[in-house]
Amino acid sequence: MTTTQWRKARDLFDAALQLEPAARESFIAEACADDEELCAHLKQLLHDDNRADDFLEEPLLLDAAHVADADESQRMIGQQVDAYRIVSEIGRGGMGVVYLAERADDVYHKQVAIKLVWPGVTTQEIAWRFRQERRILARLDHLNIARLLDGGVTADGWQYVVMEFVAGRYITDYCHEHQLSIVERLKLFQQICAAVEYAHANLIVHRDLKPSNILVTASTEKEGGTIKLLDFGIAKLLDPALQDPDESARSRTGLQPNTPEYASPEQIRNEQITTASDVYSLGVLLYELLTGQRPYRLKSLTPHEIARIICEEEPLPPSAMAEVKRRGDGGTRRRGDGAR
Repeated sequence: MTTTQWRKARDLFDAALQLEPAARESFIAEACADDEELCAHLKQLLHDDNRADDFLEEPLLLDAAHVADADESQRMIGQQVDAYRIVSEIGRGGMGVVYLAERADDVYHKQVAIKLVWPGVTTQEIAWRFRQERRILARLDHLNIARLLDGGVTADGWQYVVMEFVAGRYITDYCHEHQLSIVERLKLFQQICAAVEYAHANLIVHRDLKPSNILVTASTEKEGGTIKLLDFGIAKLLDPALQDPDESARSRTGLQPNTPEYASPEQIRNEQITTASDVYSLGVLLYELLTGQRPYRLKSLTPHEIARIICEEEPLPPSAMAEVKRRGDGGTRRRGDGAR
């Protein structure tokens, strides 16, 4: 797709999300007219949106990695950004690409992670979130939060942030691979809580607490792994003096990024976000650490079905999940039916 087509698809995707699923087909047919490629791309985006997998990176931000030139990404290998030389690509998603980089001079050896926003496809929303992430990370200095080292814009127009490089595993994978006991899992969870508590004390709500944003560094025999909380790309500043004046307008668009499996009911309903939203997500994460599965089964469901389950259903207590897994049933109850 051309950049013009991509921007049109982005706008149509935003508009389609405001409609009930039954009304989207006729909307797409009328909006795309004779542009079959645009029509197919828009339908694919809406289909992906229903999967509830990688919700933030893929459908919501339209997965710019699919429309950006791959050669442009490879061209950055070996280039210098700030005082660092890019070594290899280590990840990509809707906002851009993350590289492993190392110090370009011989003063000392240091590896960092450099996150760059795709040039040429940067929407106003993505650019704003990237600037917001830099502002938020600049306020945080905690052992269990990946540190911001620098940021800016390259001569070619790539916005970037230089981050502490964290070599680790997703917390759920780490617990499984090391066959951690409940006590050991709770100790790691305490580190997560310490990081979130620190963010909240600085009037910051993370809004996207999930295993892929929580890494555990390699452990030794004498001490366990260390938690590193990542990705404040959709975090929210609660301090009115530091909020973007246009943020309230953005909140009214209905385009609020989240990962449904870990999102709080107020996030799903697009209501006011407070620190309680992170506390809810922590509860979902703890549930998964203790039981090995999430409290809700949301895969392949529509956004409406996801909202109903999260807002109306109550999962079984973790202590009862073993029996549920043995029987293979759903394991949820409607809120208010006496479940605790």
